[in-house]
Amino acid sequence: MSGEVWVRDGEHGVVYVTLRHAGRLNAMSRAMWRQLRAVFEDIQGRGTAVRCVLVAGEGDAFCAGGDISEYPGFRFDAAALRDFHENDVWGGLNAMLECDAPIVAQISGACMGAGVEIASCCDIRIAGSSARFGAPIAKLGFPMAPREAQLVAAAVGDTVARQMLLEAATFSAADMHARGFLSRVVPDDAVTAEALASALRVAALAPEAARMNKQTFRALKQPVALDLIEPIAINNVVNATSDPYAYASSAEHREGIAAFLEKRKPVF
Repeated sequence: MSGEVWVRDGEHGVVYVTLRHAGRLNAMSRAMWRQLRAVFEDIQGRGTAVRCVLVAGEGDAFCAGGDISEYPGFRFDAAALRDFHENDVWGGLNAMLECDAPIVAQISGACMGAGVEIASCCDIRIAGSSARFGAPIAKLGFPMAPREAQLVAAAVGDTVARQMLLEAATFSAADMHARGFLSRVVPDDAVTAEALASALRVAALAPEAARMNKQTFRALKQPVALDLIEPIAINNVVNATSDPYAYASSAEHREGIAAFLEKRKPVF
């Protein structure tokens, strides 16, 4: 079982999207990234029939990151690694970013790596008080992919992003609320009700206005001279002569993943 992105239509135009990967704290597999893209492309195509999307993780975690058990099968080849990040991962994240329906994140427990990336695509983020946030992939011997790093830095702030990636620092819900990433922090046993209440408040308002607001927010993040075109800077990074995925076969990349899978401390 490689996990799934489960979808259910609720009342009042609310669509529930649940990350489900039993035994892995809802870590994202390749199949789940592809499902995430398909789910949000479908939601976008349904227009104002979808008033709000509520994204949550099943059980006591939002998403603990990527499914590292899959990584030896493709991460050590630069072309395969590029395909994973540029197509699978970014395909899912970009479908969320391009979705005009408002998205509420219901965050409990671990929100790490891929979880932070998915939460960064949401409009309103509500977390339980014991939720934890970070992207400690430095312990695995690899950097965050360029587009994903740009997304996370824009959402959590440059200082927090640098701490997450350079120190492997993790943050509490209170920390992330103080830094503006979270909309609200509530007791753990109230997060489900609070997130649903937020989604229902959104769903009760004018759907076309909500979609127009999201389109405006999206346009404001793009340089005026590059209207509706991806910013040149990030494409220069992704497609540089010095391939950002060339580290695929490096010793530290292999060691970081091997150490995690073998449940030992890596030696870099």
